[in-house]
Amino acid sequence: MSITMLMDLLGGTALFLLGMRLMGDGLKSVAGNKLELILYRLSNTTLKGVLLGTGVTAAIQSSCATSVMVVGFVNSGMMKLRQAVSVILGAILGTSITGWIICLNYINGAQGKESIFSSAVLTGAVATVGIIMCIFVKKQTVNRLGWILMGFAVLMYGMSAMSSAVMGFGDSESFRSLLTSLSNPVLGVLAGILFTAVLQSASAAVGIIQALSVAGALTVGSAVPLLFGVTIGASAPVLLSALGATVNGKRAALIYPITTTLSAAVCVAVFYIGDTIFKYSFLGDVTDPFMISTLNTFIRLAMVLLLLPFTDVIETLVCSIVKDKEREDDDAPLLEEMFISHPALAVDQSRTAITEMAKRAQTALSSATELLGKYDQELFDKVAKLEASVDKYEDGLGTYLVKLTGRDLTERQNKDISVFLHTLSDFERISDHALNIAESAKEIKDKKLTFSEGARAEMRVIIDAVNEIVAISVGAFLSKSIDTAKKVEPLEELIDDLCDKIKLHHIERLQTGECTIVPGFVLNDLLTDFERVSDHCSNVAAAMIELEADEFDTHKYLDRVKNKRSDEFEKQFEEYAARFTV
Repeated sequence: MSITMLMDLLGGTALFLLGMRLMGDGLKSVAGNKLELILYRLSNTTLKGVLLGTGVTAAIQSSCATSVMVVGFVNSGMMKLRQAVSVILGAILGTSITGWIICLNYINGAQGKESIFSSAVLTGAVATVGIIMCIFVKKQTVNRLGWILMGFAVLMYGMSAMSSAVMGFGDSESFRSLLTSLSNPVLGVLAGILFTAVLQSASAAVGIIQALSVAGALTVGSAVPLLFGVTIGASAPVLLSALGATVNGKRAALIYPITTTLSAAVCVAVFYIGDTIFKYSFLGDVTDPFMISTLNTFIRLAMVLLLLPFTDVIETLVCSIVKDKEREDDDAPLLEEMFISHPALAVDQSRTAITEMAKRAQTALSSATELLGKYDQELFDKVAKLEASVDKYEDGLGTYLVKLTGRDLTERQNKDISVFLHTLSDFERISDHALNIAESAKEIKDKKLTFSEGARAEMRVIIDAVNEIVAISVGAFLSKSIDTAKKVEPLEELIDDLCDKIKLHHIERLQTGECTIVPGFVLNDLLTDFERVSDHCSNVAAAMIELEADEFDTHKYLDRVKNKRSDEFEKQFEEYAARFTV
C-alpha cells in the first residue's frame, strides 16, 4: 500500500465520520431533542422499547449515542433498568440503517437519461441544495435541514474516497491472504471488535467493510465474523459512560456489551455448527456493499430476536454482576449534566428530583410531629437525616436549574423552572422546621416536661392541621393542580388563628395554675414552627398560581386573597374551621 492510498483511505474515513456526525446532530436539532424525550417517556413496554430504540438510533445514526443516553436515564432514576434493556436491543438493530444509506453511494453510473440516478449526481445535488439552505436561508428549521443534507453529502464523498483508495487492493496477494485469515471465526470476531473499538462507531466500521468489499476480495466467510465483531466492539464507548455512574447506571452500561457478546456467541456457534453439518457453499461467494448491508441487518435482527424473550434474565444478570452497595448514598439528587443540552429531559429530571425533595420534607414533618406523641431516638435520627438530604437537594437543584436557565427554553419550560426555583427554599425550610420540632420533642423528653390535658388536645388539632396543609401543598405541586393549590391559603389563615388561640389559652391556663412556665417556652417554639411551616406551604401554592398566570408577586397575591376573601375562600375556610377547632 502506497502512502497516497493510505492517506486517501484515512481522509475518506475522516469525511465519512464527519458526515455521520453532521447528519446525526442535524436530525437531533430538527427534532428539538424530542427524540430523546419520546425515548424516555414511551419505553414502558418491551416491544415499545425495542421499536423506539430502533427508530431513534436510525434517526441519529448511532447506537452508542442512544445507549449512552439510556445509561443517563437509568443513572438519574428517570428510567428503570428493565426499560433500558429493550431500548438498547432496539439500538443494536437500528444502527444497521446506516449501511443501507451508504449503499446509495454504490449505485452504478449510467449514460444518457439514466445517469441522473447515479450516486455522483445524487450526492452533488444534495450537497448543492444543502449548502444553499445553510448559507442563504435564515429560517432556523430550514438551515438545520441544510446541515443534514450536507452531512449526507460529506458521508457519501467520504465513502467514495474510501472505495477509490481500496480499489486496487483486490490485486494484492497479501491483502487477499489477510482477508482469507479473517474467515476464521475467532480471528474475524476479534478483528471486528478491535476495529470498531478504535473507530468508536459501528456504522463507520460497517462502512469501511463495505468499501473493502468493492475490491472484490472479501467473501461472505470473511465478512460474517467481522460483522459479529463489529456489533460487540460498538459497546466500548457505552462502557465509558459507566465511569462515575450509580450502581444502576453501571448496570445499564453493561447491558450493551453483555447482550451483544452473549447473542453473538450463540449465533456464531449455531452458524458454524450448521456449516460443519451442511457445508454452506455461499461462504466463498464474493460480497459487495449491498450484501454487507444485508448480512449486517440479518445478523443484528437475529441477535435481537434471540434475546427479546430474555429481557428479565439480562436484567438479573447485570444486577448480579454489579452488586448493590451496602450503603448507597441517596442523600444527593441524581442530576445528569449531559441532559443540560437537552432542556426537555433536564426539566423532567429536575421535576423528578424536586418531587423527591418535597416528599422527603413532608415525611420529615410527619415524623417530627409523631415524636411529640411518643419520642423515639431512631425516628429522631430519621428526621435529622431527611433534613440533611433535603439541604443537599436544594444545593444540587439550585445549581443545576441556574445552568439550565441559560439554555433555549420553551415558555412551558421557563414556567416550570421558575416554579422549581421559587419553591426549592420553601421545601428546604419545611424540613428545617421539622428538625426544630423534633428537637423540641427531644427537649420535652430530656427535661421530662408535661403539658396539661387541654394543651395536649390543642396540640393534636394543630398538628393535624399542619400535616394537612403540607399534604395539600405537596400534592398540588406534584400534580401541578392549580385548583388544589387554591385550597392552601384558607387553611394557612386558619392555622394562624389556631396558633393565636392556643397561645391565649395557654396564658389562661397559666393564670389558673393548670400549666407551668417552662413547658410554655417549648409550646411557644412549636407554635412558631407550625406557623412558619404553613407560611412556606402558602408560598409554594402562591408561586404555582402566580406563575401560571404569567406574573409573580407572592406578597401582592396573598394580600389580594386575604383582603378580598372570595366566596370560594370563605367556604373553604369554614370547612377547615369545622374540622380543626380548639
